[in-house]
Amino acid sequence: MSPKAQVAEPIGQDRSRSLREPVAVTPELCGLYGSGYRPCPTPNPSLQLVLSSEREIDLIDLEQLCDAVGWSRRPLRRVRRALQNSLLRVGLWRHDPRVPKLVGFARCTGDGVVEATVWDVAVHPHYQGAGLGKQLMAYVLEHLQRMEVERVSLFADPDVVAFYEGQGWELEPMGRRCAFWYAP
Repeated sequence: MSPKAQVAEPIGQDRSRSLREPVAVTPELCGLYGSGYRPCPTPNPSLQLVLSSEREIDLIDLEQLCDAVGWSRRPLRRVRRALQNSLLRVGLWRHDPRVPKLVGFARCTGDGVVEATVWDVAVHPHYQGAGLGKQLMAYVLEHLQRMEVERVSLFADPDVVAFYEGQGWELEPMGRRCAFWYAP
């Protein structure tokens, strides 16, 4: 399947503007994203973004996000199984009361007690550069901490390893693809 053409409103790179106040917690948003959702502040006052581990991830939306970040396609049946077998799935949604749009994603596998591994972290290029990847990872780690997971690893492409190092992840000795986070 080819992805539908998507027009996204860029967040913008204007760092002189302060982040807008996040979306208020409402019953409408709880209905769309679940009770554990978190609004994400953005520098664009007309943009509402929401993190959720409870809203179902649509496979076509996920495929379009992966296409946008330049990842190779995977068979949808395998992606469905991977999501079903994941310990945690988190979406970053551009809020629209009719059709929320998936603009970021991460998932974790593991035992949910001692170890977890973060996979497939992606933020649509139109939304990069405004700290949303950091908010996404903070949300993921908070969920894993509530599960009392002690050690989290992640595998990332070499060109983004520095992003994780800047957030306090410890790099593997060669510093190429793997990083670790330990519970305080």
